[in-house]
Amino acid sequence: MAAREDKAGRLLHLMAGKTNGSGAHQRLYLLGGLLLLWAVGIGIRLFDLQVVQYGDLLQRAQRQQQRTIEVAPPRGIIYDRNGRELAMSVTVDSIFAVPGEIPDPHSTAKLLAKVLRTDAGEVLARLKSARGFSWVARKVDAPTSERVRALNLRGIYFQKESKRFYPKRELAAHVLGYVGLDDEGLGGIEHGYDERLGGAAGRMLISVDARRRWFGRVERQPDAGENVVLTLDEKIQYIAERELEAAMRETRAAAGTIIVQNPHTGEILALANRPTFNPNTFREASPEVLKNRAVSDIYEPGSAFKTVTIAAALEEKLTRPDEPIDCQTGAIMLGSLRIRDHKAHGILPVSDVLAFSSNVGAIKLGLRLGEERFHHYIRAFGFGAQTGIELPGETRGMARPVNRWSKVSIGAVSMGQEIGVSGLQMASLISTIANDGVWTAPRIVAGTMRNKNTAQTVVFHPAEQRKVLSPLTAVQMKRMMEGVVLRGTGRRAILEGYTSAGKTGTAQKVDPATGAYSAWKHVATFAGFAPVNQPAITVVVILDSPVGRREGGQVSAPVFRRVAQQVLAYLHVPQDIDPGNSQQQMLLRAAAEIKDEDVTESLPGGSGLEPVNTETEASGARLVAAASPQGRPEQLLPAAVSKSAEPAKSKENGDAALANSGPPPAMASGTMVLDVEGGVVVPSLIGKPLRMAVEMTQRAGLELDAIGSGVAREQAPPPGARIPAGSRVAVRFSR
Repeated sequence: MAAREDKAGRLLHLMAGKTNGSGAHQRLYLLGGLLLLWAVGIGIRLFDLQVVQYGDLLQRAQRQQQRTIEVAPPRGIIYDRNGRELAMSVTVDSIFAVPGEIPDPHSTAKLLAKVLRTDAGEVLARLKSARGFSWVARKVDAPTSERVRALNLRGIYFQKESKRFYPKRELAAHVLGYVGLDDEGLGGIEHGYDERLGGAAGRMLISVDARRRWFGRVERQPDAGENVVLTLDEKIQYIAERELEAAMRETRAAAGTIIVQNPHTGEILALANRPTFNPNTFREASPEVLKNRAVSDIYEPGSAFKTVTIAAALEEKLTRPDEPIDCQTGAIMLGSLRIRDHKAHGILPVSDVLAFSSNVGAIKLGLRLGEERFHHYIRAFGFGAQTGIELPGETRGMARPVNRWSKVSIGAVSMGQEIGVSGLQMASLISTIANDGVWTAPRIVAGTMRNKNTAQTVVFHPAEQRKVLSPLTAVQMKRMMEGVVLRGTGRRAILEGYTSAGKTGTAQKVDPATGAYSAWKHVATFAGFAPVNQPAITVVVILDSPVGRREGGQVSAPVFRRVAQQVLAYLHVPQDIDPGNSQQQMLLRAAAEIKDEDVTESLPGGSGLEPVNTETEASGARLVAAASPQGRPEQLLPAAVSKSAEPAKSKENGDAALANSGPPPAMASGTMVLDVEGGVVVPSLIGKPLRMAVEMTQRAGLELDAIGSGVAREQAPPPGARIPAGSRVAVRFSR
């Protein structure tokens, strides 16, 4: 019995143990399940944070803890043709704040605003814009930086940046241009060559730790930009700007431009505009002042455009320099309009049509050309198209197609109306004649280089070139334009020791209020080159709205003389006149002191172009363009001045001697060369075969420009003229 009970007890105990073990396992399973669910939840959350929201959270963390800012690279240096620095980059301080470190933003903003001379509210807004980083002031000058440092403000720091600096201030400002706060080129070469000058920006990482302390490191160093070498010469640019400034004071003109160019290569040696600005403080200048007038503005050239009319007629064999033109006592009918000269001219040779700037004579030659041929030469000289110079904002000018010409357009264009040109286009026109009829695209950038310290040579290569005139026509135009200076409207352009040639222009401006030509506002131009036989420079002077005397020969020609005289001496161009010839000086003084009213320029504009039945026909404004320089030694004189002339004892005696001599027959062949004690007489080559012409010119010490083959039919200069030894004689041969 007892054994049976003991067995039953063990069985009950065993069953109770099994029951307890099963409950423990269940609890373990439950705990394991809970842990698994927690792990899955954590995993899902981690997946959401690390994968789904990773990008957004990373950006939020970076905004809170760090900031990457660009470190501007030093822009490339801009040099003149001789390696002088015109624009460079200097290292300056920029001020930034870590707003989270600033204990009292309001007080800090007030202190900074006082030193920076800005509004305290604006500074406070910057300090509140972010907790990690905020610019306070960019690229401040050294004194300002030192004053801010002296405040010792908590949370205010400094970062070195590159700032553009123009050491010569206003010099060549319109060519160089200017840059914005982020070193972006906004004008001139700075804009046109922005990518090359700008280089590649660096990168700096600024981080803030848990205690709001900042530290930074440069992740990528900036790469400096390329250097640009200009064709400008700093010295010539200074001469041009100084003389333009003086002319602006003397004439009280509203604006002005001077361009100096190498006529053979197209290199711009100087380009000056007034009014001007300081690129270091360009924000203080008005938009009108920032504009580069030499390439962006257009104006009616007036009589200066007659060089195109006459050159085209000569090239087309429709006239010759000595052909007499009936100027009809200074008036011509064109449709229903009467076009007048300022002074009544009778019969003038073509050379004097240019010298005395006759509207009637130019119109007659324009009518011979016809609209299509005339328009062809206008386009060939580059009008109505951009020259391609490396400056932004260049205008094409205004050269309407023939199908948009009116019945009187050919007459108006012949004397420089109904056509708009830029100063740069005028320089190209004159340089084409000086360059023996070859048009060369103007250029102002010689090249680029990475580092000036390395052995690099920048070689300038002329850009586009095309033949517009034959050498013979170019020589004829040179002599005729020389006559403009010696006996015509440009006598104030006579140089000392050098021959010079050019053309004056006086154009009335259109009054925007009425749409008619203004009686008081004019654009005065003189465009010329020197020396005549071997031109070294072309100089164009444009004065907008001078007060008082307003003719190109009166106000612009003297500026040409001053600029050309200094530039030729600076370039060491050999003089082609003997300055020690006292008799020559005397004769030139007498020629230059002719009374103003004896040398006039016809004005294309309201007073010259008017309806037939107007009452103002006889009362046009008198325009005077005479010269009275003080003793300009020169070897080229009107043929009226002979070797037997007595020295003039006074201005009046000189006037009388020249007035009584009358216009000589030799003038029909253009300007006569008079070298009292020297020079070479041009032999007569007409009818001579090419070989004989070569031998004759070589014996005379001259060079021959031969055109065609066979026997000589035309030559320039004409037989009997005296020119310096080594000069060129253009001859056209035919069978």
